[in-house]
Amino acid sequence: MQSFDSLLLKNEAIKAGFSFCGISKATELIDDAKRLEQWLKANRHGEMSYMENHFEKRIDPRKLVEGAKSVITLLYNYFPEKEQNKESYKISKYAYGHDYHEVIKTKLAALFDYMQKTYGNIQGRCFVDSAPVLERSWAQRSGAGWIGKNGNLITKNQGSFFFLAEIICDLDFDYDAPLAKNYCGTCTACIDACPTEAILTKNEIDASKCISYFTIELKKAIPNEMKGKFNDWMFGCDVCQDVCPWNRFSQPHTENSFEPLEAVLNFTKQDWHEINETVFKEVFHHSAIKRTKFSGLQRNVAFLRQRS
Repeated sequence: MQSFDSLLLKNEAIKAGFSFCGISKATELIDDAKRLEQWLKANRHGEMSYMENHFEKRIDPRKLVEGAKSVITLLYNYFPEKEQNKESYKISKYAYGHDYHEVIKTKLAALFDYMQKTYGNIQGRCFVDSAPVLERSWAQRSGAGWIGKNGNLITKNQGSFFFLAEIICDLDFDYDAPLAKNYCGTCTACIDACPTEAILTKNEIDASKCISYFTIELKKAIPNEMKGKFNDWMFGCDVCQDVCPWNRFSQPHTENSFEPLEAVLNFTKQDWHEINETVFKEVFHHSAIKRTKFSGLQRNVAFLRQRS
């Protein structure tokens, strides 16, 4: 069976703005399946019930894309050059600019179109945080980096401020080898810094304790026992990445669409207190921040104002 040279594809991916392109063979993730099952049974996913859905597809891309032979992993840098107003409520860096789903989907579609023109009539699908795909596992298998104690994919050269995306297709390629080593070593910076103790010492994340979970995923009231622990994080949280020593190698992105919104950079706490739904929808129409909805934003701000 013919295996295609991946060099043309990788060069095109870099030209399109991706920081990395690696390819691994589509197969069942047996070890990951066991870990995922145990994680779900321990209720580490909290109220994210969608994590329980499509288990077989989540662990085997061949059940997600018929005839799949390869999983192409792509990384897109989002590390910002500019910083928020330090006296404001905090927003995770990935949400500073235009919604990454919209930006990266467009680039994936163009890359897949290039693949069809280059390799012939192929079948496949593109994904960016939108399907039951174990993205970090595939990234690790493709040689992009390793999964750190904070649960993020970490690269040796540029840290962890990346979006992950995949193209699953029915072509055989020359496959990349996974990184042979986990370079976190004995470092516990992320574990020590997590305000809500969501990072467990056995390389496991209790997502139900994560600030990102509370401020984005949770639809109910934030538990009272979390008062005073959020350190002004209003949407998401970057603490475990900000303290990671590998992120000293992070370089500012070059994607114009990820340039921070003026509101993200310059809003004061008072601005967030006074924002109304009309302004919210207008300002954040193309922002990932809209995911929490205006009601969720109001809840988060009200919770932060309580403090204790």
